[in-house]
Amino acid sequence: MKNLTPIKIVHELDKYIIGQDKAKKAVAIALRNRWRRQQVKGELQEEIMPNNIILIGPTGVGKTEIARRLSKLANAPFVKVEASKFTEVGYVGRDVESMVRELMNVAMNEVRIEMTREVQDKAKSKARGRMIDILYPRPPVVPNESEEEIKKKDERYKRIRQKMERLLDAGELDNREVEVSQEMQKSPHIEVFSNTGMENIDFQFGEMISGFLPFKKDKKKKKMKVPHALKHLIEEESSRLVSKEKVTAEAKRRVENDGILFIDEIDKIAGSDHRFGADVSRSGVQRDLLPIVEGSNVPTKYGIIDTSHILFVAAGAFTVAKPSDLIPELQGRFPIREELSSLTKDDLKKILIYPKNSLIKQYTALFNSEDVKLTFNDEAAEEIANFAALANEKMEDIGARRLHTIMNALLEEQLFDMPEKKKKKLTITKTFVTKKLNKIIKDEDLSRYIL
Repeated sequence: MKNLTPIKIVHELDKYIIGQDKAKKAVAIALRNRWRRQQVKGELQEEIMPNNIILIGPTGVGKTEIARRLSKLANAPFVKVEASKFTEVGYVGRDVESMVRELMNVAMNEVRIEMTREVQDKAKSKARGRMIDILYPRPPVVPNESEEEIKKKDERYKRIRQKMERLLDAGELDNREVEVSQEMQKSPHIEVFSNTGMENIDFQFGEMISGFLPFKKDKKKKKMKVPHALKHLIEEESSRLVSKEKVTAEAKRRVENDGILFIDEIDKIAGSDHRFGADVSRSGVQRDLLPIVEGSNVPTKYGIIDTSHILFVAAGAFTVAKPSDLIPELQGRFPIREELSSLTKDDLKKILIYPKNSLIKQYTALFNSEDVKLTFNDEAAEEIANFAALANEKMEDIGARRLHTIMNALLEEQLFDMPEKKKKKLTITKTFVTKKLNKIIKDEDLSRYIL
């Protein structure tokens, strides 16, 4: 993180997101400030609060992508939730604390994978040793054997073992079947039914009950080929080498100091309190959300999580409601507001061509998998962007997502019959694009269904 300056963060975001410079700058500063806070010594470190952000803009302009790419840059636990899915406490539905539990689960998986990777060489070495023991077990001790006989037997055992190691490494034992023990713990099957959703049932019943009820651990033997058995042994050794306590402690640290929670559609819970029916609980979601954004202790199955320094990035189109329609306390917890602009024809063309994961690069890779070389000339890309901008004007403005529907309509026939036609090259020209899309765009009824 030390080398990840705001300028470098924006430069990295530019590889995937076109335009929206103000929003990129705001999130870059927010991310850098987290590292700066961790460099502050003493009690003041706890007093420095994160710069929570509200991103305002129509769908498909890069709000989610900015937050997702930011989390990848910082190697931070990231969860995206939709505010409209939550309900006030007392109503059937998800409670807001479930987002913190979800973030902790994500962090646990990430840390476990990282720590498993770190001990992989050691696990492979141990698994290799165990495999040799299975393939060529040590001969039993015979009573009344002389020291010389024991010595000869040991030397012979070591020689054969070394030979077996060479054969194993060379893959010459891959077709041999071995018997591997799998440890299986017998525990009662507990099923819980809840109106509030299974994410609330955060108790590990197996671990909780195993403390005072003895469970029998069964060793089940299974026959498998040497490569599969070796893979199983590596996994077993890795899980033994990775301490669950260390994984939990590191995951907890990452969530509390580096975690990013992206709350989408926050505008759906803003607005007047005078509502009835199914939406009546929405006005209470803001009040439930407030203590989590302010900083509170949320219980999870891995322990208590303090949300004081989690970075919250909220987003919404705010076409009906306004950010000022949020309750004042919640507005105060999102001090930074950045408006993302709608995408122009030029922006759509750049999105098609320049990002690392651009649609043209994706479709070129898909065609390449069938040994077909797909190319787009510059005029074709411009025409695709032109049709996408036109479709956004005539119908709902769905931003860059319109490019997905345009590209699918453009290449649908080729994607369908490509394996049979065995064509080696396909060049997309302006004429090809116009011929294919002009009729669809002109026919409004047709364009509403297809695009």
